[in-house]
Amino acid sequence: MTDLPSDSTLTEAGFAEAGRGKGRILLVACGALAREILALKRANGWDHMVLQCLPAKYHLTPDKITEAVEETVRANRDAYEDIFVVYADCGTGGLLKAKCDQLGVAMVEGPHCYSFFEGNEAFAANGDDDLTAFFLTDFLVKQFDAFVWKPMGLDRHPELRDMLFGNYTKLVYQAQTKDPSLEEKARDCAARLGLDYEYRFTGYGDLENALAARA
Repeated sequence: MTDLPSDSTLTEAGFAEAGRGKGRILLVACGALAREILALKRANGWDHMVLQCLPAKYHLTPDKITEAVEETVRANRDAYEDIFVVYADCGTGGLLKAKCDQLGVAMVEGPHCYSFFEGNEAFAANGDDDLTAFFLTDFLVKQFDAFVWKPMGLDRHPELRDMLFGNYTKLVYQAQTKDPSLEEKARDCAARLGLDYEYRFTGYGDLENALAARA
């Protein structure tokens, strides 16, 4: 089986799992989901699913997602029986869904990964309570500096913290795995941002359900 890619690699580049061929399903996914998808494949024996990830850094530039997904789908359409896009809307303002409909491929439902990890219905039900919440997943806890602290300039201008996060009240760590070291780091992230800390073990939520439906 394919080894799990390093999170640092996925920050800058995509990940392609070997295994082209008819009868297989290609998963075109966000690099920030690679470890979770590979873990689910292993646990469920979904060997007919082949994972190809786009760079996780598109999380910072969602305007690039739709075009990158389209290029990947068109480049691989003839090599697979089916293609499934493992992104939610992810800040594309509905453009990704419209493009997937045009291409005739399905995608994960939900506004973003925080929603489908929580479970889309549960996330919507928590809307009022979580209105001032800042969310981190396992990947984002590990990559907090690369995806939050440095891109927002907090490493150079810590005085920006109150301006950027002044309307937030809590940091919610949505944990996909039970890892005490990540819990400790997430608490530190909350402290650095001056936010209350809340831990939620979500597991894989609707991500697992979506992949199971395709399998």
